[in-house]
Amino acid sequence: MKLFHSINDFHSTKKTILTLGTFDGVHIGHKKILERITQNTENGRYESLVLTFFPHPRMVLQEKSEIKLLNTIAEKTKLLEATGIENLIIHPFDESFSRLTAEEFVHSILVDQFHIQKIIIGHDHRFGRNRTANIDNLIAYGVEYGFEVEQISAQEIQDVSVSSTKIRKALTDGKMDLANEYLGYDYFLSGKIVKGKQLGRTIGFPTANIEIEEDYKLIPKTGVYAVKALIDQKEVFGMMNIGFNPTVNGQKQTIEVNLFDFDADIYDKKIEVSLLHFLREEQKFGSIDLLKEQLNQDRINALAFINQF
Repeated sequence: MKLFHSINDFHSTKKTILTLGTFDGVHIGHKKILERITQNTENGRYESLVLTFFPHPRMVLQEKSEIKLLNTIAEKTKLLEATGIENLIIHPFDESFSRLTAEEFVHSILVDQFHIQKIIIGHDHRFGRNRTANIDNLIAYGVEYGFEVEQISAQEIQDVSVSSTKIRKALTDGKMDLANEYLGYDYFLSGKIVKGKQLGRTIGFPTANIEIEEDYKLIPKTGVYAVKALIDQKEVFGMMNIGFNPTVNGQKQTIEVNLFDFDADIYDKKIEVSLLHFLREEQKFGSIDLLKEQLNQDRINALAFINQF
């Protein structure tokens, strides 16, 4: 997959089959559209293209927006590449871009820059200044400029309409099973392993502290999870705590993973942790011994879930 960081950087001698949107999460609804894109390239006659944006438009247009995203740029790129898309453009979204009218966008970008053959979009897509244009407008532009428009219906995606908003809600509620079902994969966190207070190793549960650089990445509900980690290309199961460590009067939220049957120096290494199942809420225990007792039970519960795979 070729990656471009501006619309102006993309040049092709072929016509394109394309889609556009924020694609946050690259969930099962998005994948319906992306599959249709790759099916329409007619064995290389056309090029497949995805246009997405960063920052998320709501970060730019809504002054008080505190939206958290399901994917970092690197994660989204990885997920989109796996779909077989040939070209990905991550265009900087700013107020100037948002002021393009629908016709300016269609004429100067879709037609002149992308040489569009066909656009495939979801059932609720809106575009142009103030998002005033809809599918009917796009079809009319298609007739005027000579390109096809295909719409994926909500029913075709699923009986219930999948959306990034619904997935964010499921994650903040700790409903991992629902979130992962909507995503079509296990939600994951990517970061670097840093040194923490190393309290876990003193009670028999050493943990790797994960630092996530991107402050816009959505961190799911505080609590304990059964997880699968990928480190040094090796898969390791474990359990993870997202929270404030109230038993030892922690003040700052941490993300700590205890890897089962694993012993290696992994400080400063990259780790990807997939959240498989929410085990329990974070709680404050009356003593370290009670905490250890609960951690032993958490391990049993995590392994019981993992062994179902």
